Amino acid sequence: MALLVPHPTPLLFFTGKGGVGKTSAACSTAIALADMGKRVLLVSTDPASNLDEVLGTALSGEPLPVPGVPGLRALNIDPEETARAYREGIIAPVRGLLPEAVVASMEEQLSGACTTEIAAFDVFSRLLGDPARTAAFDHILFDTAPTGHTLRLLELPAAWSTFIETNVGGNSCLGPLSGLSAQRELYAAARAALRDTERTTLVLVARPDEASLREAERTRIELAHLGLRQVHLILNGLLRATGSSDPIAAELRAREAQALGHLPEGLRELLRTAVPLLPYGLVGLEALRSMGGDAGSPRIEAAGEAVDPSRFDTLEALADRLAAQGKGVVMTMGKGGVGKTTLAVRLALRLAGAGFPVTLTTTDPAAHVEAAVGVRPPALRVTRIDPGRVTEQYRAEVLAAAEPGLDAPGRALLEEDLRSPCTEEIAVFRAFAETVAQGREGFVIIDTAPTGHTLLLLDAAEAYHREVLRQSSDVPEAVRQLLPRLRDAAFTRILLVTLPEATPIHEAMQLERDLARAGIHPFAWVVNQSLTPLAVTDPILKARQAQEARFLDELLRHTPSVVLEPLAYLATDPVLSPGVHP
Repeated sequence: MALLVPHPTPLLFFTGKGGVGKTSAACSTAIALADMGKRVLLVSTDPASNLDEVLGTALSGEPLPVPGVPGLRALNIDPEETARAYREGIIAPVRGLLPEAVVASMEEQLSGACTTEIAAFDVFSRLLGDPARTAAFDHILFDTAPTGHTLRLLELPAAWSTFIETNVGGNSCLGPLSGLSAQRELYAAARAALRDTERTTLVLVARPDEASLREAERTRIELAHLGLRQVHLILNGLLRATGSSDPIAAELRAREAQALGHLPEGLRELLRTAVPLLPYGLVGLEALRSMGGDAGSPRIEAAGEAVDPSRFDTLEALADRLAAQGKGVVMTMGKGGVGKTTLAVRLALRLAGAGFPVTLTTTDPAAHVEAAVGVRPPALRVTRIDPGRVTEQYRAEVLAAAEPGLDAPGRALLEEDLRSPCTEEIAVFRAFAETVAQGREGFVIIDTAPTGHTLLLLDAAEAYHREVLRQSSDVPEAVRQLLPRLRDAAFTRILLVTLPEATPIHEAMQLERDLARAGIHPFAWVVNQSLTPLAVTDPILKARQAQEARFLDELLRHTPSVVLEPLAYLATDPVLSPGVHP
């Protein structure tokens, strides 16, 4: 079995835009290394990890053997479980020694989103910086979350190291810094490991389309600023010539050639591996071994009967249903790479073109919705929750509110506390709450980050409320009303977006269950990039079309309200027509 990364270093980070095949590439590489006799650990840092389904085995927060691959172990860094263990590690030693009220206060202080972040980061840092933890492995592969979440994770070694080094007050949003200071050497070692080109390789995975390649180049630049300069590029899913006269296949190849012809200069200079589009999903060991190119194709399971496209709703009908409300919040949610941004833009253009006031925005740190809009109707306003900008605004607001009662040392301590990496998380949350509040006056369409990042944002609502209460007695109304507004089906409409494949559909079903626990329920499902409505003759596309049937049928049995959109490359009208009438 060939290696997708020909010269692997001990540490390999697989990253890129959502839906490009990071998990498949990471799993394929891990299996190939293990088959070569290497001792390998595969780690998912994605809060919405799907390693279990891809590898076909249940995983946990501890390294477990992968059946059928001697030498390979895998684990998921579960944010909730790591946060629970982190809290217990701090509180257990003082339980019974301190008054119950003090212990309860500590538990309250450690229940915020900052604790979730630092706990997951603590596990991540040990895998990078603690030799004793990883001595049993020749290679550690990290299957990361989509780009924005990964950039945040890789920035944390420097952010927390700097905060600990410069903090003189002894406190942070996590309480006393003594525990964090004890980690100083670990964080420094993690930072050094990331920058060591002999130890660490960043594997950028991209599809042969311009949006994915632009994202890969942005990621390369941003991580180069963090000192990660050993980079390998995987171009995944190139449609091979089969000799067919299928016009759809010809159009796809032409689009791929155009994108590769405009490959950013920084990516041109990288060593790269090309992986063809395969006629089957990359789930299971047999399929993953074939991704490297040397193994034979796995047996394709018999597909069900073709699904009648007339059983699905249309995007036009969905837009009409939204327009009938006249205002409110629309959120596109789902796994990275399923087309959330495209859907959000199309709906925003449709509603604004009909004269409704529309704000289009995103919570994804790596998203650029403005670039996808094109010609903008007068009623459409495009914004972005920029973490750097909203954090500076939040710091200035907190300082201004506290200024009258502070002396010079007090101001210095507050400024120091506001330099904590946790401050950014609070600021982004407040900006999100304020954005949702705008749905009272018109339509707000929110293109959310991929599943894991979005769940952390939604799960944090009550925790952030407590964080704000600690720092200010004047809690904004938008923060107080956020959860009620998200739970109000007449105010917030959730669109679950997916692809006609096993993993995206099953991940969206899990997202639906997670949302239900918070009292939030989807308005509709949208399946993007489907071949089912198209007449294809190319053998690769026809095989993939046949595979869609059982997954679409499964979804229709799960929920009656499903929109089916054909492969996005072939959309002749990116803005829905005819117009929606108020």
